[in-house]
Amino acid sequence: MFKHIIARTPCRALVDGLSASNLGKPIYEKALEQHNTYIRALQTCGVDITILPPAEEFPDSVFVEDPALCTPHCAIVTRPGADSRRGEAALMEPVLHRFYEHVERIEAPGTLDAGDVMMVGDHYYIGQSARTNAEGARQLIAILEKYGMTGSVVEMKEVLHLKTGLAYLENNNLMCAGEFLTKPEFQKYNIIELPEDEIYAANCIWVNGKVIMPSGYPKTRAKIAALGYEVIEVDTSEYRKVDGGVSCMSLRF
Repeated sequence: MFKHIIARTPCRALVDGLSASNLGKPIYEKALEQHNTYIRALQTCGVDITILPPAEEFPDSVFVEDPALCTPHCAIVTRPGADSRRGEAALMEPVLHRFYEHVERIEAPGTLDAGDVMMVGDHYYIGQSARTNAEGARQLIAILEKYGMTGSVVEMKEVLHLKTGLAYLENNNLMCAGEFLTKPEFQKYNIIELPEDEIYAANCIWVNGKVIMPSGYPKTRAKIAALGYEVIEVDTSEYRKVDGGVSCMSLRF
């Protein structure tokens, strides 16, 4: 069960966030409204929420999942793969010290976006991507093992982050799309295959028995609901324009 959530109010510079999409720039006022709805959805899950102020110098700073990884035993300040996001880690470190006695760090030349990390119990799958390199993954595994946890590297080629195509919903249920469907390491889970036209919905989160997912994906919603979860839909269309999704906007621990 999660007790705490950390989120950050989007800054106006979000409109200049990193993007590989052709969906146009976010509309800030609409993005702020969507973020407020997202926070309200989290509030229904029985968690304490810490909302950080906007950080105008970092357009992508609303995506707090990437500069930090929160585990049951320690927090890890990452070293984001995009140069423009490196400073976000320093902003996050003092916040993590409020909650954790042990705060570790990924050091150069390692890079790691925590959006490339999926927790399943005490094991962490680490996607090696354009943002997370082999050295970053190696350092993370060493930190995890220091605290009695484990990690393994997942090779990936088609998506930005591991969690672009995967979401673990607890109870052995794994939302899965694209290149991850045939990965040997995931065959032991109950794979819920996403329809090809709803792959964006793979980025969803389990929070204390409820699943928060992007709105507008009825086939995926039906599959999740059939597993017995209460489903909460939130509109993240403005964040999709800057390669963001449901998991990206919060740290859950």
